[in-house]
Amino acid sequence: MGDTRAVLDSEEYPNSEVQKSRVLTLEEWQEKWVNHKIGFHQEQGHQLLKKYLDTFLKGEKALRVFFPLCGKAVEMKWFADRGHSVVGVEISELGIREFFMEQNLSYSEEPIMEIPGAKIFKSSSGNISLYCCNLFDLPRANIGKFDRIWDRGALVAVNPDDRKRYSEVMLSLTRPGFQYLLSVFSYDPTKHAGPPFYVTDGEVEKLFGSVCSIQCLEKVDIFEEKHKSWGIDQIIERLYLFTEK
Repeated sequence: MGDTRAVLDSEEYPNSEVQKSRVLTLEEWQEKWVNHKIGFHQEQGHQLLKKYLDTFLKGEKALRVFFPLCGKAVEMKWFADRGHSVVGVEISELGIREFFMEQNLSYSEEPIMEIPGAKIFKSSSGNISLYCCNLFDLPRANIGKFDRIWDRGALVAVNPDDRKRYSEVMLSLTRPGFQYLLSVFSYDPTKHAGPPFYVTDGEVEKLFGSVCSIQCLEKVDIFEEKHKSWGIDQIIERLYLFTEK
């Protein structure tokens, strides 16, 4: 990562392990949706994704794009409207139904035979398929490989002890020539327990560097009034592009 690495390392907090034992259950995530505690949802979409969309897509057509822990991300419709095929996974059925409702998309639902209790929701147009299940169960459904992965709010949401397992699932879903866009956050983890969890540059390298060439596209101070309640006074978002080595 060249000079970029040194710059990022200089901004990192020394207590990065303080959140290591933090655990949120799937039930707690579902409760966030029920209680509408979804501050992570961005109604206008992700600004850095908009900025780097052409870099991400490279002008290619009919791509398969994966959204881990997709929630009701409006960007799923962006990609579908451009002619790409979108697949997402989300534990909250409420979040999935809200996506289709808010985007005015008709859909069908059916059980996923390989994963007891799980469902798949498909847009009537056929280009958006959202799996309602635990992400770690998803490989059992044989969902195929992807040209692009948009990881915003996913790696930073999984429990820190699950990150290696998470990265293995993500990399197992990539096709040759893939591009993987990842957003992570830097803030003082001694002041906010997460999620979203603090992910260091070194952790990104450790999780993905053996398979991917890693480029930090941009780092932005995204501090807002709402972050004061976390007890912090700075939060930096870093956007990485992973490509095949």
